[in-house]
Amino acid sequence: MTLPVFDRHEIARSWLPRYTGMPVEEFGDYILLTNFNNYVDQFAERFNCKIHGQSRPMQAATNDDGLTIVNFGIGSPNAATIMDLLSAVCPNGVLFLGKCGGLKDTTEIGNFILPIAAIRGEGTSMDYMPPEVPALPSFKLHKFVSDRLLERDLEYRTGVIYTTNRRLWEHDHSFREKLDQLTCIGIDMETATLFIVGHHNSIARGALLLVSDVPTTPAGVKTEASDAAVTSKWVDLHLDLGIEAMTRIGEQGEQIRHFRY
Repeated sequence: MTLPVFDRHEIARSWLPRYTGMPVEEFGDYILLTNFNNYVDQFAERFNCKIHGQSRPMQAATNDDGLTIVNFGIGSPNAATIMDLLSAVCPNGVLFLGKCGGLKDTTEIGNFILPIAAIRGEGTSMDYMPPEVPALPSFKLHKFVSDRLLERDLEYRTGVIYTTNRRLWEHDHSFREKLDQLTCIGIDMETATLFIVGHHNSIARGALLLVSDVPTTPAGVKTEASDAAVTSKWVDLHLDLGIEAMTRIGEQGEQIRHFRY
């Protein structure tokens, strides 16, 4: 018996709607990624658009301007999955609206970070690129997001994010010493994976991270109550910045080209 042969693109086109519940044809040219349902809910309410995938692993919505938002869940494997599946639609740009822990005295709750790179401490990205390949955003996309922040007179930070698979590390003193030695500005569970798998799939990508906790301080470890406070105070602005940046980059931004060497 001869089994049918499917190419990678066909598989992605099949699985993207299976995971999100949204037809491939409804995905826009620019994509916002998030880890949280409330971002998708607020997006859909703002633009009066349908949320797909309520019973699926991921939820997605697209507005009349052709901007799509996807909640892909939490963690490095999910980040790799969505960036693989988005290769089915070859988006012009993807921006991750994520949260991270601040690791510097100058990085406070509510600060925004545009990471210049991410350290690949998660392991998933090793299935896509050798360890020597740096996890980098697309410069033109980040430059455009930076301009939107400056237009609003908003300060932001830049630096290197450490991406880990570990959710409970705050009391591991050797791991914390390692983070100090690496001089990272923040820590999360997705950014390096998104950058590497985006590079692997020739997708322009970036991340605008919101500092939601300062886990190396005694009172700074995230709790459900502290995260709810961050959400109520800063998430509207976070989402608004992402919508504005990815809407306007399609109208005004330079073409983002992806080069493979």
